[in-house]
Amino acid sequence: MSEQLDVILVDDHLMFRAGVRASLDPSINVVGEADDVESAIALVRSLQPPVVVLDVHLPGGMGGGGAEVLQQCADLLGSVRFLALSVSDAAEDVVAVIRGGARGYVTKAISGPDLSDAIRRVAGGDAVFSPRLAGFVLDAFGAAAGDIATGDDELDRLSAREREVMRLIARGYSYREVASELFISIKTVETHVSAVLRKLQLSSRHELTRWAAARRLL
Repeated sequence: MSEQLDVILVDDHLMFRAGVRASLDPSINVVGEADDVESAIALVRSLQPPVVVLDVHLPGGMGGGGAEVLQQCADLLGSVRFLALSVSDAAEDVVAVIRGGARGYVTKAISGPDLSDAIRRVAGGDAVFSPRLAGFVLDAFGAAAGDIATGDDELDRLSAREREVMRLIARGYSYREVASELFISIKTVETHVSAVLRKLQLSSRHELTRWAAARRLL
C-alpha cells in the first residue's frame, strides 16, 4: 500500500473539487481546500503540505489567479510543490505558472489514476506535464536551458527505443501513456527511463525535460 500523501486542492468550483477527491487514490489525503486566491495563500502557508493542486484561474487577490498564489508562497517552494490543474492549455497560462514555480501542469481532461500518479511524481521532485504542452515548457525553461551541459555525443549514447521513450517522457507523458503509445509494458518503460537518466547523467524527469528542450528535441 502506498504511503499517505497530504495535498491541498485549490479550485473555485465545489463540485469539481468533490469530483477530484472522489477520483484520487485512497492514499492521497486531501487535508484542505480553497476556492480563491486569498484563502489558498492562507491555507498553503498554514498547512504547508507536500503538494498543492492549483487551478490557474481563481477569483480574488489582485487578479493573478494561480500565478499570484505561487508568487505569494514563493518562500515555501522548496518544501511545498505545486501542480497546476486547469481546463486551459493556453501557452500564456502554462508559462505563467511554470515561471512562478509550479512543478507541473496538467489539464482537467486527466483521469483520476493519472492525476494521482502526477501528484506523486511531483511530490517526488519530477516535472509533470500533460502531453502536447512541451512547446510551452520549452518557452518557460528557455532561459535556464543553456546551463545544461550537453556534448555532441550524448544523444548517440541512447538506443533508438530509448530516444523514443526519452522524447515522450520529456513531453510530459506518464509511464502508462508511453507504454500505450509504443506498445510496450510499463515495466519496460521504467527500465528505459532508468537507462536514459543513467546514460545522460540526469537525476529526474525535470532535468530530462530541460535537457531535451536545450537540444530542441521536444
